Amino acid sequence: MSETPSNAAVAAITTEVVVIGAGPCGLFQVFELGLLGIGAHVVDSLQHPGGQCAELYPDKPIYDIPALPVCGAQELVDRLLRQIQPFKAQLHLGHEVTEFARAANGRFHIGTAGGARFDAGAVVIAAGLGSFQPRRIGVEGAEPFEGGAIQYRIRNAAELAGKRLVVFGGGDSALDWTLELAPRAASLDLVHRRAEFRAAPASVARMRELVAAGRMRLFEALPHSLIAEDGALRGVNIRAADGAVTSLAADRLLVFFGLHPKLGPVAEWGLALERKALKVDTEKFQTSLPGVFAVGDINTYPGKKKLILSGFHEAALAAFAIQHHLYPQKKQFLQYTTTSPVMHQRLGVPD
Repeated sequence: MSETPSNAAVAAITTEVVVIGAGPCGLFQVFELGLLGIGAHVVDSLQHPGGQCAELYPDKPIYDIPALPVCGAQELVDRLLRQIQPFKAQLHLGHEVTEFARAANGRFHIGTAGGARFDAGAVVIAAGLGSFQPRRIGVEGAEPFEGGAIQYRIRNAAELAGKRLVVFGGGDSALDWTLELAPRAASLDLVHRRAEFRAAPASVARMRELVAAGRMRLFEALPHSLIAEDGALRGVNIRAADGAVTSLAADRLLVFFGLHPKLGPVAEWGLALERKALKVDTEKFQTSLPGVFAVGDINTYPGKKKLILSGFHEAALAAFAIQHHLYPQKKQFLQYTTTSPVMHQRLGVPD
């Protein structure tokens, strides 16, 4: 599997399918297409595969993947990457799709800001929530510390051991990391703007037990200003609803205020939308434009459930629909990976 650099400028690549999005559903789509002998190129605006799954909660356990009682998010991505290796899919990472057009012959022209160009017979949009940016802490002087002392995403939890931590937020990410880091931190303070939390009730209950045991502190407040000395972050001032300001010592501020999800350029491609999601049918998972399919969180249909498991199912059915779209005269046969010599050959299974 190869990757093109973000500044690559290449001639148009002719391919059967372009998959937009290298998250779990996009990667599994490559697998399902590969089983049918269909090649694909994958494009993603992020610099690494995994999509939001790896970007937002790489260490968070997932419990509803079939046959895997528990699986870390990054582990799932790594497994999917290994699974598609036989199909030699090329990943174009750091490439945001900026050009999309349907040619008179029914094929699609795809162009990226990174200079990649594609001539594709079909397109699968597996872009999750679309492009997204974290909601920032919003206090003066924060920018120089962002990505270092101020983090919107935890990339290395081990680095936080023994540090004085202040966590901002009241959702699942904030509570999950609070519970994960509290035993390892020198100190941990959780700051949320109100008494009610959006996180799972069980997580909130466990957090309150830690507070009652004196193992962490909880504050109902908002960030007010940073405490810095000689270019280093030393803490943060928080402000309660009554105006009282409290100073908290900190080596790291972990901010989980959520995301700004946006469809980005996809919204301008003339595809039918419903509540900022792409409308698809449940037979082919095709959008309103023939030859363009959508799987995962970016699509919507009656009964839609935003689960990785559901996205895998959608990718499987979409693969057969794509095969029919590309080769309408070809008779389709349902073959099983356990017994099919053709699929064994495609997967590289020894005789």
